[in-house]
Amino acid sequence: MPRRIVDISVALKAGIISDPPHALPKIEYLDHHMTAPGMAQDFGISVDQLPEGEYAAIERVQISTHNGTHIDAPYHYFSRMNERLVPGGEPSWRIDEVPLDWCLQPGVKLDFRHFEHGYVATANDVQAELKRIGHTLKPLEIVVVNTAAGARYGEDDYIHSGCGMGKEATLWLLEQGVRVTGTDGWSWDAPFSLTKKKVAATGDVSLIWEGHRAGREIGYCHIEKLSNLDKLPPSGFTISCLPVKVYRGSAGWTRAVAIFEE
Repeated sequence: MPRRIVDISVALKAGIISDPPHALPKIEYLDHHMTAPGMAQDFGISVDQLPEGEYAAIERVQISTHNGTHIDAPYHYFSRMNERLVPGGEPSWRIDEVPLDWCLQPGVKLDFRHFEHGYVATANDVQAELKRIGHTLKPLEIVVVNTAAGARYGEDDYIHSGCGMGKEATLWLLEQGVRVTGTDGWSWDAPFSLTKKKVAATGDVSLIWEGHRAGREIGYCHIEKLSNLDKLPPSGFTISCLPVKVYRGSAGWTRAVAIFEE
């Protein structure tokens, strides 16, 4: 059967606004001529003895597990998870403990591009969108949210763009058996800069990271910095978001793709 793959990951790239200033990735590119002297020295030969004086192109990177398209483990959100399911909760899973079958499942896309920047989506918003697209969620389906942030990736306002998913909306998804979600925004939650204004106005600190904190009650993962979600239909595809196996990590990078069997 023919297969079509849509790349829904962003490229790991330095020099653009993909994260807050203190968290930006750094990449040093070394071309074939730059690495040749070291190789020549290792073998006790001259550089001109290598083919056209070249060796290998490599990159040195300084990144966190939360740069680029990545999948967050429950450990990222809090030290405990499943407090609703297990008395007292249990230690949160790290990325190398996340079940891989969570990360290869049918996908569902919610189109929330019409919500204003900083809006916090509710369970009613999720239910209304599912009704609009005529879909009933099944356990383990991967739900991705297309926000206004997707079109702003790499621009100065990216980390301030898009809506976020609130605790109520997140828990409702988890109650349906969803265990992996995703967003094209910098965070599953609303942009921090806009949430900060709400906290200052209300004094309600529970607004901080409320979508992430839902993992305290029911453990789950979410993917951040997705792309090309506007190219996906509401359903009818499989998402693969297998994470890199970072030992005891809070997240792992993923080359997330949507797979269509045609």
